[in-house]
Amino acid sequence: MTDRTAESPRSGPAAAAAEPSIGAAHAVLELERFLPYRLSVLSNRVSGMIARIYTERFALGVTEWRVMAVLGRYPDLSANEVAQRTAMDKVAVSRAVARLIESGRLQRDTHGDDRRRSVLRLSEGGYRIYDEVAPLAMAFERRLLGDMSDEERAMLFRLLDRLDELEFRAESEAGD
Repeated sequence: MTDRTAESPRSGPAAAAAEPSIGAAHAVLELERFLPYRLSVLSNRVSGMIARIYTERFALGVTEWRVMAVLGRYPDLSANEVAQRTAMDKVAVSRAVARLIESGRLQRDTHGDDRRRSVLRLSEGGYRIYDEVAPLAMAFERRLLGDMSDEERAMLFRLLDRLDELEFRAESEAGD
């Protein structure tokens, strides 16, 4: 096993020993204990490991796979709804949608009740990819969380749900 202290935000004695000396005249942001940083780095590392699977097999980027994953679970969403569900930039989602339509992995149709609204869904080719990648992603998650007890996994997801609630409330209050 390699020491990843230098490349990852670990807390504890190893991280404390690696802390740079910061003068009193500057603000201190302890990245090792700053939640947005920790979540971002962990998300990037985990997503990167899964991305290798679909990038090598299907030449898909992370944004394209996330669009496909959302539409595999929730078909008939607009591009804006996909962006909302993933918290991704609308422009990035729009570009990914265009590439996926061009490659035959997505279809764009008009909504049945509102002809002004376009909705997206996976094509047959898109579902073939989704049906292959989704089980691999779930197997990866099982391996990643495999050393956690059932109670730890349940607590992790409760805490993630709670963080989601708190972020939503903070965002709502910031908009007031």
